[in-house]
Amino acid sequence: MLYLGEHDMAKTEKDTAKKAAPKAKEQAYDASSITVLEGLDPVRKRPGMYIGTTGPDGLHHLIWEIFDNSRDEAMGGFADDIEIALLPNNRIRVVDNGRGIPVDKHPKTKKSALEMIMTTLHAGGKFGGDASGYKVSGGLHGVGASVVNALSTYARAEVHRDGGKFEQEYNIGKPKGDVKKIGSSTRNGTIISFDADPTIFEEVKYEWNKIVSHVRQQAYLVKGTRISVIDARGLDTVDEKSAYYLRELGLEVPSMTFYFEGGLRSLVAFYNQHQAAAHKNIFYVDQEKDGVMVEVSLQYTDDITPRLMAFANNIYNPEHGTHVTGFKTALTRTINSYGRTSKILKESEENFTGDDALEGITAVVSVKMPEIQFEGQTKAKLGSVEARSAVESVFGEAFAMFLEENPDDGRAIVNKVLLALKARKAAKAAKDSVMRKGALEGMTLPGKLADCQSKDASESELFIVEGESAGGTAKGGRDRRTQAILPLRGKILNIERARLDKMLASEQIKNLVIALGTAIGDIFNIEKLRYHKVIIATDADVDGAHIRTLLLTLFYRHFREVIEGGFIYIAQPPLYKIKRGKEIRYAYTDEEKFKILSEFGVAADESVVEGDENEEEPEEESEEAATTKKSTKVHIQRYKGLGEMNAEELKETTMDPEKRLLKRITVDDAADADRIFDVLMGSDVLSRKSFIQSNAKLANLDV
Repeated sequence: MLYLGEHDMAKTEKDTAKKAAPKAKEQAYDASSITVLEGLDPVRKRPGMYIGTTGPDGLHHLIWEIFDNSRDEAMGGFADDIEIALLPNNRIRVVDNGRGIPVDKHPKTKKSALEMIMTTLHAGGKFGGDASGYKVSGGLHGVGASVVNALSTYARAEVHRDGGKFEQEYNIGKPKGDVKKIGSSTRNGTIISFDADPTIFEEVKYEWNKIVSHVRQQAYLVKGTRISVIDARGLDTVDEKSAYYLRELGLEVPSMTFYFEGGLRSLVAFYNQHQAAAHKNIFYVDQEKDGVMVEVSLQYTDDITPRLMAFANNIYNPEHGTHVTGFKTALTRTINSYGRTSKILKESEENFTGDDALEGITAVVSVKMPEIQFEGQTKAKLGSVEARSAVESVFGEAFAMFLEENPDDGRAIVNKVLLALKARKAAKAAKDSVMRKGALEGMTLPGKLADCQSKDASESELFIVEGESAGGTAKGGRDRRTQAILPLRGKILNIERARLDKMLASEQIKNLVIALGTAIGDIFNIEKLRYHKVIIATDADVDGAHIRTLLLTLFYRHFREVIEGGFIYIAQPPLYKIKRGKEIRYAYTDEEKFKILSEFGVAADESVVEGDENEEEPEEESEEAATTKKSTKVHIQRYKGLGEMNAEELKETTMDPEKRLLKRITVDDAADADRIFDVLMGSDVLSRKSFIQSNAKLANLDV
């Protein structure tokens, strides 16, 4: 999803004279200079090496690590019921009905196996392969549970097995005591609870939608397994020791449960629920090749954006890997072959490219294998070489048979890809035209752009403003040296389903592409970005919000690297100008307005004039009364558009780096953002209406 980040309140930059650094005192470099990190200290010293980041993704990675252990039990056929609970004070609790972590003494260390798993790196049951019951698993390095423990101020493990209930508690990775038996039990399984360390993570704030999305994926991937999520953070307390599954307590809190038996075919159908399918039947294959279990499902839609998800041992691989390479190779080769044999692709026409074959596809590629290799602990990319050949062989043969046995689907798919090929050629011609125009125009640049004098991108800013009126005001209030202004004439083209050639036929989009300097499509180059702050400044009304969404859709679909680089901002102009005498204050929300009025010692409905601050005082009042009223009378001006401000006001509130309020746009969850753009900017009216109704309670409307 697209998120508005922290306030960007620029500080005054002052040049300081550089003094020559004194010569460093020589220090001895010997054995005493070497630091040895023991136990779980390396995790706390360098958490990013184990969880990727200490931001939101790393925080949620803690949940995935514990959940993956439960999920691996389900993959091995030992569990079929998993529950994730978000408890008060941001405690996380994960439960499964698997075999239960062993609690007996390890023959080598003489410590409980549970304690070793929770407190020792590279200790786990996944190294033994078939001997441990884990033919395939997601956790292979034996670091997941111990890493979570190390990065938690408190953790607790409760194990049910062999007729007993066992417990051990931890503080920052260290046991608070030995593993002890606390009672008898007829269940089998494991409960892990933990409190993430707020000194490690930027913010301990779990996102319900992010967790639900992940769990839903996993439920599709592990057929026949019930996975539940409970959000009990709104309660004062929850006695987590009073029940095995918290759903047994009957808590009146948000919860969701997933259970699927259709596998990846059901997952593709879910992702395409808001899309118009290009062909009827969903392709699906589930087959083993040389010890690698390959599962692939796909369906083309009338969209132009590919959606390709990859999993290895049920671990999501956002950076793909060897299995996706094998899939793409087989997909392109098979479609080209079928296109030629069916005569849909004529001899005079060139072969489809990989990009042609991927346009509008929704595909899920999953492999399961015993000896798996990821590139890094976060498992974002699969590195196992054998996965490529297995996927290429299994998928290639099965997809070729699917096209032959389903000729209607085959023709629809090839025609879809053929349309992508023709669009690619048309887009290249349009793109070349735009680039030539940009090169020929040189210093003039396009449209109504008022460029800045600086050629240093690191200090240059581009304000995209709504309307000619706001554009004129912004030009008057800008710093000509570093700030450029590009006014928009009305709403830009909705590019969600527009091909590149149609996009570049739009004058406004074409001007924006040239102004940015990065080009677009396959020749996009982030290094050529002319402004390192691209600021969207629209009115605080419905039209302004719509224009912002259209612009964000454009950047998300075609300039993703500009967002990921942190170059896109939303300007937040004030809603109110509040004046008493010569004192002027600006309020950005209604709450701020009331706070300012309170500071002025005036109630919201008392001695307040809405509208023109220059309204004259009544003449008949006494001098003393007039003086008193003048000191207490407050004028409030409501800004509904940037054009209502004069150049000085706009400069002071929205453009001056020392005083303005900007919000940076980031892509926190690409999958959710992709889905939301599909719904909001797509052609499915009913889905869009349903989304708006479901999320209306989250909106802050200014009517």
